[in-house]
Amino acid sequence: MLEKFLPRIDFDSYEDFKKNYKVNVPENFNFAFDVVDEWAKQDENKEALVWVNDDGDEKRFTFKDLSLMSNRAANFLKAQGIKKGDAVMLVLRQRPEVWVCFLALHKIGAICIPATFQLMEKDIVYRVNAASVKMIITVDDDELLGHILDSRAKCPTLENVAIVGENVPEGCLDFRKMQPDHNEEFPRPTGEDAPDIHDIMLMYFSSGTTGMPKMIAHDFTYPLGHITTAKYWGQVEDGGLHMTIADSGWAKFGWSKIYGQWICGAVIVAYDTNGKFDGKHLLETMEHLKLTTFCAPPTVYRFLIKEDLASYDLSTLHHCSIAGEPLNPEVYNRFLEATGHAVHEGFGQTETSVLMANFGFDPIKPGSTGKPSPLYDIDIVDDEGNSCEDGVVGSIVVKNLSTNRPVGLLKEYYKDPEANAAAFYNDMYDTGDTAWRDSDGYIWFEGRKDDVIKCSGYRIGPFEVESALLTHPAVLECAVTAAPDPLRGQVVKATVVLVKSGQFQPTDELRKELQNHVKKVTAPYKYPRILEFVGELPKTLSGKIKRKEIRQIDQG
Repeated sequence: MLEKFLPRIDFDSYEDFKKNYKVNVPENFNFAFDVVDEWAKQDENKEALVWVNDDGDEKRFTFKDLSLMSNRAANFLKAQGIKKGDAVMLVLRQRPEVWVCFLALHKIGAICIPATFQLMEKDIVYRVNAASVKMIITVDDDELLGHILDSRAKCPTLENVAIVGENVPEGCLDFRKMQPDHNEEFPRPTGEDAPDIHDIMLMYFSSGTTGMPKMIAHDFTYPLGHITTAKYWGQVEDGGLHMTIADSGWAKFGWSKIYGQWICGAVIVAYDTNGKFDGKHLLETMEHLKLTTFCAPPTVYRFLIKEDLASYDLSTLHHCSIAGEPLNPEVYNRFLEATGHAVHEGFGQTETSVLMANFGFDPIKPGSTGKPSPLYDIDIVDDEGNSCEDGVVGSIVVKNLSTNRPVGLLKEYYKDPEANAAAFYNDMYDTGDTAWRDSDGYIWFEGRKDDVIKCSGYRIGPFEVESALLTHPAVLECAVTAAPDPLRGQVVKATVVLVKSGQFQPTDELRKELQNHVKKVTAPYKYPRILEFVGELPKTLSGKIKRKEIRQIDQG
């Protein structure tokens, strides 16, 4: 399969890789037809997906299975009025149907919008209305369903809600019951119905670091950008089992649980858990399935090194990688000592495929994100756009877009000219992240310019948490920042000034009340695990809150 897209697959060194790696983009490329259906034609028994859950249940699917299931799903969606260009939101955790729906929407040419199951009613309303979502397909979770059903009256474009599961409320569609009734043949659209490679295929909502979440739009070439993610960073193998710890609502799913992995012929593991993370259960699953490759955020590795790793047979594991936040060198070293596996760090964004990584050509420097991907002309620049010298922190940018716009880079921020103007200028894409480069060409990540918080692999924007806190009558003003945490990397910290009326006192009871308030107003994982009461916030002369000063105090 790779030969269809890469003129050359093997490289002798990083320098050879960086200079000579190229991707061929077929005319009107469509991942569902040209990769999944093609694998099904080549070998109808070729395995594609292994699904497991907390209870030990296991299901296996071939590319042929997924080809037919996605055809039926595409016909089901068309019967509900979904057509090219329509937006459909998927809130499906890691049910097998999430892969089926991705493929079905790609075949139709509709816009797939993955979303996390942790959204609250206001989050759903905002996303549905911003993207003109026509249908939501979701799991039968009582709390989640309640939020979705409560939002319907406020979402004029939302025509249908389809449920995957046993609990199907009145007025909703039963996806599992209705989908098999449809034809298992779905001819590739032609003419005006055929999606163009530059049409929007996939859209994610950002974490909303400086305002409400932005809509990050990718076109139909996006999956080809993840060949570097899967083969050269994740080093997945044809027929090998690959597991990434990521919910289907996050961009990491697109990175490591569908596109590049299936182009390479790997078997994806759907680790569908509903409870809290259990390192012992994860290790038992890895041992049972005989994984070949594995990827997880650093938080997962922090949990794993607390287990008795030596008691598990991980001999089939060939490669491990991490992304989501910088990896603590101590965790890297302890995992290496216990398993013999070096963990290959990578860095990128919802807007991109892997931008830089430890690709395996050169030794790993623990704490470094490695070297730039060959797809991107990456530089570290100062505020004037000049290249920084080695050792100097600057902005990570992708240059020369007019002559080399890479597959994998976002098409645009949807319906957001201000965001596009801020990110795309001087023939560059500004990532908004900062880093420095050492004399060997390794990149060392510093942080987000707009103060994004990375907690247990989640990206959390201070604005949304501050907005939630300010809806409580006790809060006069607040600042939300990242505080260091040995287990999660970072946690959300809120520094709060109470109203001056004297009605509220800075007690442990009020602290708990404010934390619970945030959980109810926005997604629960965003609540401040640390909440400090102060008399005033540090500010500039112009009245802006000095969050950097708060972070420096916490670091000290």
